[in-house]
Amino acid sequence: MTIPLYILAALLLIVFLHPYLFYPLSLRLMKAYPLKARQGPQPTATMLFSAYNEERTLPAKLRNIEEIKALHPDLEVLAYSDMSSDATLTLLNSRPDLVRVIAASERTGKATGMRLMVEQAKGDICIFTDANVMLDPQSVGALLSYFRDERIGGVSGTLRYVNEGESATASAGGLYWRLEETIKALESRCGSMMGADGSIFATRRALYPAVPPHLLDDMIASLSVTFSGYRLISAPDVVAYERNTTDARDEFRRKRRIAARSFNTHRYLWPQIREHYTPGGLYKYVSHKWLRWMGAPVAMLCALALTAALVMDDKGVWALILWAMGLLMIALGEVLRIRPFSTFTNILTAIVATFIGVMDAKRGRTYQTWAPAKSRD
Repeated sequence: MTIPLYILAALLLIVFLHPYLFYPLSLRLMKAYPLKARQGPQPTATMLFSAYNEERTLPAKLRNIEEIKALHPDLEVLAYSDMSSDATLTLLNSRPDLVRVIAASERTGKATGMRLMVEQAKGDICIFTDANVMLDPQSVGALLSYFRDERIGGVSGTLRYVNEGESATASAGGLYWRLEETIKALESRCGSMMGADGSIFATRRALYPAVPPHLLDDMIASLSVTFSGYRLISAPDVVAYERNTTDARDEFRRKRRIAARSFNTHRYLWPQIREHYTPGGLYKYVSHKWLRWMGAPVAMLCALALTAALVMDDKGVWALILWAMGLLMIALGEVLRIRPFSTFTNILTAIVATFIGVMDAKRGRTYQTWAPAKSRD
């Protein structure tokens, strides 16, 4: 009677670990599709970013743009100020030599700002980034060179967090992101990535789709290139830098918001994904996206199945010990902030926040606008 419960617990554990362990291992076994040699003229480009109350990061951002334009004087840069209530618009308008500014007359959110900028962009390639992200100036030339391959529709850069040592929250976020970058590189090796992060990616302007204002523009814009038959690849030589949140509450809200918008975006894109993706592409999408969203309930069901099996097998004391060990690890990490237990609790909190965000989406909640996390600066 208990054997099926042990088997169920083991299967649920495999499902929980699959996006982080078994999926990247399986990608290594898939056929590789090497890139062509990059030849021909370099395409023209426009860099775009949206800003809301970013006065603390904009001075560094403007210096970064100045360094980039010193190497690429023909690069067009557009910025959207989303009805900021601080000095964001003033700072942007202070450098007309660097940035052409589009100012909102009402709060609209990032997706609307990106659409408006793409409509006014002149470059063949749109480079999307964030106001708080600094790009290695040498990376722009490397990024554009990938588009000399006519099969490439989108390119995602590599994001590096610069403050992992400042808190357990930043450390856990950095650990997660290094795994994410590894998985994206493996997906790219065997075809296309399952979406790009908004911190740094680029697409052909002609492929930019319609994006509803409450959904993730980076997820829709990047995946849409694959629906048109192009590849979406990861570029290790395109490097961007960003500060991560250092406060657990900021990170919880961020993860919850992103998960809600991601799941709403998933429901919007799912008909196109089913239409255009091969079984291999569907496997990559479900492994990378859907199973992560369901991590919290899968983990809880695994724990309950194992507990029930041990109790029915007259080994309830072992179930009690396992639960006590888990609670002790949470106490050491969450209350006493002792590493590596604090890293464990931050990872656990992120998984829970993600599922809560999915439930928000299922209840019809949307996140069209938000303010930058204070602990990021």
